[in-house]
Amino acid sequence: MRDRIYLCLAHMSGKEQDFIKEAFDTNWVVPMGPNVNAFEKDLENFVNKRVEVVTSNNGAVETSEVEPLDKKVVCLSAGTAAVHLALIACGVKPGDEVLVQSFTFCASSHPITYLGATPVFIDSEKDSWNIDPDLLEEAIKDRIAKTGKKPKAIIPVALYGMPYQIDKIMEIANRYEIPVIEDGAEGFGSMFRGQSLGTFGEYGVLSFNGNKMITTSGGGALICPDEEKAKEILWYATQARESYPYYQHEAIGYNYRMSNICAGIGRGQMTVLEDHIAHHKHVQELYCELLKDVKGIKMHGNPGPDYDSNFWLCTATLDPDLKIKGQEKAYKQVITGAVGGAAGVTHTASTAVTDCQPNANVEALRVALDSANVEARPLWKPMHKQPVYKDAPAYTNGVSEELFAVGICLPAGPYVSDEDVKYIVDTIKANIED
Repeated sequence: MRDRIYLCLAHMSGKEQDFIKEAFDTNWVVPMGPNVNAFEKDLENFVNKRVEVVTSNNGAVETSEVEPLDKKVVCLSAGTAAVHLALIACGVKPGDEVLVQSFTFCASSHPITYLGATPVFIDSEKDSWNIDPDLLEEAIKDRIAKTGKKPKAIIPVALYGMPYQIDKIMEIANRYEIPVIEDGAEGFGSMFRGQSLGTFGEYGVLSFNGNKMITTSGGGALICPDEEKAKEILWYATQARESYPYYQHEAIGYNYRMSNICAGIGRGQMTVLEDHIAHHKHVQELYCELLKDVKGIKMHGNPGPDYDSNFWLCTATLDPDLKIKGQEKAYKQVITGAVGGAAGVTHTASTAVTDCQPNANVEALRVALDSANVEARPLWKPMHKQPVYKDAPAYTNGVSEELFAVGICLPAGPYVSDEDVKYIVDTIKANIED
């Protein structure tokens, strides 16, 4: 039987063991140390690079390096921790509101609730699948009218690595003087007009979870605007201790610093980052080529020359009329095993269906791929349709719900070979009914 093909697992370079051994040899096995400092510098060097992108009349694209940025990076225990600390740095407090993309993973919105604030969900536009700038401004105006005050922050998300319309988002945010926290957890290595995601707004979030572009086994980082802000984030991430010879606390801090061991893994991973990005883009191109003549399936790609996605996951949409074998059996049983990761399901659902779920043909294709030892997933369920956020304000246009109904994620990680992609496509074709 074919080995399991996973959506995305980061590939080890061989350098990781050297840095980890160094940490053990020097007894630096705590949430700080030389590997952490070096990893932060590596990240700064990468995200601060900028290129000028010029498209000629014949469509050829040329790039050239320009003056780099001077952002600072603080390594943390998770991308979620980075969102949390960025919100604190932006002054979010109980009773405040934060505008956040609805089409995303819960880590973009949960930290808002940690602080006693309210997430205000904004739907997506059809091109990038990310936050709709027009709805964003509509929401800002309406929240000011209804609450008498501005939202405290805006969180766009690089869904599956795809850049958002950051030029329009920043224009709106600057006009209303609202800070932007870019959630680039899925977008490390993605660029908009030659500049790294996470470097346009006040803060930028990175994730190094085990399934991201690079991994530290778990972990994340926050891109900060300058040294002073980075020191503030570092202070919060190390329990907000004051400079006394004893433990003095004048604010609430958190144990969010990355360990020296994890950072050692990250240093090794940085040596293969460019290879990982190139591989993901290659896999995307291969899917597009192999599926181009398959009626009813469309790959989601860069909307235009300004967008340079890392294609963390390769995503496709299925025409609602596309017939997949076995779709009449979709959603007939409550799932009790592991779905979408090794953690499995700890709460068994009371019913196999909800009021917002992928179409039966999407679920049937997921099951067919699973039976062929291929991990596939639906798109993220919009946050404004999650029961836990049923009372949160939302500004919607139907885009994210429509995409959730028809979308599927296909494997794209460094372990996914050309042969694997062909096998996946052949499996998809074999399960389409004539």
